[in-house]
Amino acid sequence: MGLFDKKYCDFCGGKIGLLGNRKLEDGNMCKECASKLSPWFSERRHSTKAEIAEQLAYREENKNAVRNFTTTRSIGNYMKLLLDENHQKFIVTSASNLEKANPDVLDFSQAAGCSLEIKESRTELKTKDKEGHFISYNPPRYEYSYNFFARIDVNSPYFDDINYSISNGYIKVGERPMTGVQSNWRVSSSFIGINNENKYYENLNLGNEIKEAVDFMMRTARGEAGAGTAPAQPAAEEPQRGPVTCPYCGATTTPDANGCCEYCGSKLI
Repeated sequence: MGLFDKKYCDFCGGKIGLLGNRKLEDGNMCKECASKLSPWFSERRHSTKAEIAEQLAYREENKNAVRNFTTTRSIGNYMKLLLDENHQKFIVTSASNLEKANPDVLDFSQAAGCSLEIKESRTELKTKDKEGHFISYNPPRYEYSYNFFARIDVNSPYFDDINYSISNGYIKVGERPMTGVQSNWRVSSSFIGINNENKYYENLNLGNEIKEAVDFMMRTARGEAGAGTAPAQPAAEEPQRGPVTCPYCGATTTPDANGCCEYCGSKLI
């Protein structure tokens, strides 16, 4: 068969345009059929027609699971972790219309762990000399950006993990490096400005909340005692009035009326 011979989709039978072919290990697939696969699936080129047909059947059945899904807890600002605690199901999606997007509905028992990563990027800042040429500062100055990721490991026949950006890309934060990272996080490095410090800590805390939710799902699936309800916010306590060192941002702070750091907003008690 020649390079420019007509090709037809092995699933819908439709003619495939010049740039519309999605190759399989032993066949062809049009982009419309490929769009029906799970968004977390990445092994199409190494999959057979039989394996893809099996997944398409699963994705069709998944539509019923989406219709029966009732969100009881939502975590995230862009891509969201949705929990249906009544049926012990969860979804990760950015879609506002779940039935149209048909995101994968997974059981709590399929959650296998959660890891967190902060990717750091830096860009050198430059100034101009008398001739208008850009030159380095002495000593060099850098602007830092951070991207927050959560990876939820899952037991699924179609994908092994759900890896997504919590922050929806890099947060450009200035020249002061951030050090407020809890033990849950792994930092991949390659001076943060005060205006975006709050965004940094919001995503830091959001990642910890996601990991806590995944741990809760795993405990619930195992039937462990005390795992029948979602992690609750601690009962309100009288905030510590004296200055303390915030474990998140390292600042010396007096907790506010809600027991939070006055600089980064993290909960201290």
